[in-house]
Amino acid sequence: MSLVRLNIKGISYSQTQNGAYALILSEVDGDRKLPIVIGAFEAQSIAIALEKEIKPPRPLTHDLFKNFSDRFDIVVKQVIIHKLVDGVFYSSIICERDKIEEIIDARTSDAIALALRFNAPIFTYKNILDKAGIYLKTTPKRKKDVSSKSEEVVIEELIMGEDKESMKVTGEDYTSFTSKELNQMLDEAVANEDYEKAARIRDEISKRQK
Repeated sequence: MSLVRLNIKGISYSQTQNGAYALILSEVDGDRKLPIVIGAFEAQSIAIALEKEIKPPRPLTHDLFKNFSDRFDIVVKQVIIHKLVDGVFYSSIICERDKIEEIIDARTSDAIALALRFNAPIFTYKNILDKAGIYLKTTPKRKKDVSSKSEEVVIEELIMGEDKESMKVTGEDYTSFTSKELNQMLDEAVANEDYEKAARIRDEISKRQK
């Protein structure tokens, strides 16, 4: 199976659920986006890693792991999102120490938070992107500017710890909708740039395609 490299496009705050975020990964040589629902703590850690100039007064959990790895000459070479089951993404961290490679299982949000700190590339398999990738419709430039500003506000709030809502990620139950209704809702969510909702609807559609 061929690997597809991904970049981090940004973090989108849920417009429907407090304390929920969608991490938006973008296909390097394509137009598809891969939204992954993550919790507030992981979103904050990723946001801080994206803002290179900002350092927390005390190391976060992922910073501690990076410091620990540096002390013992462990290097994260790459992260691979290798499996998608019932809407849950599974990832592996490829590490190296003394020229010996090890593969460590990890939550995708943790793996990406570490990849940023090690400047390691992020990959997924083509079949996963084919199954879960979303094509974002072209939007007018003005709307893009507003979206970009919104994402900057979200990252700033995360870094400053101003998100006081629940860290529990909850979501609407989509099991009662027909496949046609779900696809219509998916198109609407993408058009409204509600990536967290789009990811949940996509996961429900994926479950039914087994």
